[in-house]
Amino acid sequence: MTRLLLLSVSAGAGHVRAAQALQVAATAHSGIEVLHLDVMDHVAPAFRALYTDLYLKIVEHQPAVWAALYRIMDRTPPSTPLARLRRAIERLNTRALRKAIAEFAPDVVICTHFLPAELLMRERSRERFGAPVFVVVTDFDLHGMWVVPDMAGYFAANDEVAFRMHARGIGRTKTHVTGIPIMPAFAAPLDRAACAAEFGIDAQRKTILLMGGGAGLGGLDEVAERLLALDADFQLVALAGRNAKMLECLHALAARHPRRLIAQGFTDKVERLMTACDLVITKPGGLTTSECLALGRPMIVHAPIPGQEERNCDHLLEQGAALKAVDATALDYRVRELLAEPQSLQVLAQRARALGRPQAARDVLAAALDGV
Repeated sequence: MTRLLLLSVSAGAGHVRAAQALQVAATAHSGIEVLHLDVMDHVAPAFRALYTDLYLKIVEHQPAVWAALYRIMDRTPPSTPLARLRRAIERLNTRALRKAIAEFAPDVVICTHFLPAELLMRERSRERFGAPVFVVVTDFDLHGMWVVPDMAGYFAANDEVAFRMHARGIGRTKTHVTGIPIMPAFAAPLDRAACAAEFGIDAQRKTILLMGGGAGLGGLDEVAERLLALDADFQLVALAGRNAKMLECLHALAARHPRRLIAQGFTDKVERLMTACDLVITKPGGLTTSECLALGRPMIVHAPIPGQEERNCDHLLEQGAALKAVDATALDYRVRELLAEPQSLQVLAQRARALGRPQAARDVLAAALDGV
């Protein structure tokens, strides 16, 4: 029995969702015992608030500050006093995690965030941990924080990310181009009418899905109200994620627009919701965009988090799989344009599907478990 440990960090939803996708894919194989740990479940509340809550507050309310931090951290060598202090603070706050890892005694570890990879790098350097550790990069770009020495392998979203890995000194034999892991359900054929019925969507009408990531960021209620004011016939589904306050606002808005707006909270059936829709308006997170690509769903990307999401956005635009709305007026224009030109919508969908890697989770597991 191979013991597989998956380590994620709930700083944003994408890292956790990637690990969950790998967990589901692993359970389909006999001979694998899999455990998924969220690092933030094994740290002090103060450290968790600093690492996750503060991050979300900065990216939502002070995006320029996050942009500057992103650039600084990308260029800061790991040997600098500041970087060493950061890692020391992380070690002091993750003793419970290291204990949980030791108790499970994994044969292989896959990290969907750089924090646990850095912690295990130190354990390996002290000869206190011997299992191979792999890193899954969950964006269409490579930030310097992901480059952790002494890893057994790295998984890239595409060839360009792998090229960036090589440029930062990671050996070619250690890089695997697999795509970003998403739930195996995104690889299964789905019936639009059946999926639409589950959410109360009219399958015969054009339907737009508005997403704000797992945290429901991006002023979804304001965007939804503006879209509903457009002179066009479509249904709008607004997905608030785990943001209860935003969901409440959307329900109030839906009451004023019956049969036009469907307010939806967190769901573990995103693949079915996307299948019922013709167009997705979303922040360009690595996981969400990978899910759209796997299903061939055209996208309008807006309100990207500076740094990683801006890089994701650039990739989608370069490949012709999405349009970008730089502000509310541009979003109005893009939506009207695509609804009036169904052929343009089809072209975006075809380019999106060509980039999709619905089997990424399976491919990551195959490479990580090879030879174990």
